[in-house]
Amino acid sequence: MPDFQSRRDRLWLAARSEGLDGLLITNPVSVSYLTGFSGEASYLAICATHTILISDGRFAEQIAEECPGLEAIIRPPTQLMPDLTSEVLGKLGVRAVGYESAHLTVHDLQSLSEKAKTVTWKPGNERVELLRQRKDADEVAQIRAAIHIAERAFAMFRSMLRPSDPEKELADALEMYVRRAGGTCSSFPAIVAVGPRAALPHAVPTARRVDSDPLLLVDWGARGKFYNSDLTRTLWSDHNGTASRGKLEQVFAMVLEAQRRAIAALRPGAVASKVDAAARSCIADAGYGPYFTHGLGHGLGLQVHEGPSLRPTSETVLDSGMVVTIEPGIYLPGWGGVRIEDDVLITPDGAEVLTQCPRDFASCRIAF
Repeated sequence: MPDFQSRRDRLWLAARSEGLDGLLITNPVSVSYLTGFSGEASYLAICATHTILISDGRFAEQIAEECPGLEAIIRPPTQLMPDLTSEVLGKLGVRAVGYESAHLTVHDLQSLSEKAKTVTWKPGNERVELLRQRKDADEVAQIRAAIHIAERAFAMFRSMLRPSDPEKELADALEMYVRRAGGTCSSFPAIVAVGPRAALPHAVPTARRVDSDPLLLVDWGARGKFYNSDLTRTLWSDHNGTASRGKLEQVFAMVLEAQRRAIAALRPGAVASKVDAAARSCIADAGYGPYFTHGLGHGLGLQVHEGPSLRPTSETVLDSGMVVTIEPGIYLPGWGGVRIEDDVLITPDGAEVLTQCPRDFASCRIAF
């Protein structure tokens, strides 16, 4: 069971160090992290003595079910959110209030400022996000469950794969398999790219058929109730001949080795840019440096992309409890691309690869 009170206590400790006597949390993801509430359009007001969820009648029963014991104030249809929020802040007697500047719009902040005239507003864009970077045991368990769902869906995908299938239909089917496997939804729109289209890291699925090229890149993920997974596998077949298999196997081996080196570099105290460099230098030494066109990976949790970021410029010091993707790739225009992505937990002893879906070249062969 998540310890939401402990999360709020840690957030409040950080807020007090800023000289704040109140916080207004407006990002639905942040609200979920701090309360377990899965709805939207709701604010969380926090001060030294109270934590109050401000919502509306659509969510009254849901709040009672998901957040037992949490104080909630339900807004009637005749009252706007800034009006009720200003009332709540006034009753709490707070003066210096921190808000999520990466989420609260200028319009909403202006409305709140007009209503809560005694409040001084202090922006901040990572108060909750920094806490979320380190996952507790319950969060790791939920990520493991989301990975299991994604892997079950991929097994269905592979068993139903046919040479005549177009990218778009395959992407749609994979998202359906995620739901059949127990997921709430996909973590993001599935990417299915055949041949040269795999050179586009975020290719939009088209009518191109599987049998038009031996190479098939699949990037997908599953969301449980709250937490996400994110995986990529590059599949290949003999359906269109074996002439290009040598190059494909070479590129595949290089990407796999780059991923292995990055995972080996993951440990508490490692700097994110150095982990990125472990993979990037491997690919560069093989002559493919210009064709690795994105960061090595990203944090994974309530959002499919969150901190920490693993890229050449990131000076984040990694710590135990962080869950990240490791996804090196080589993208050759006109030929195709290879990306291998796994979800990895940083442990006190190094790294644990959470994904179990086979990633070696032989296991990624499609047998029609």
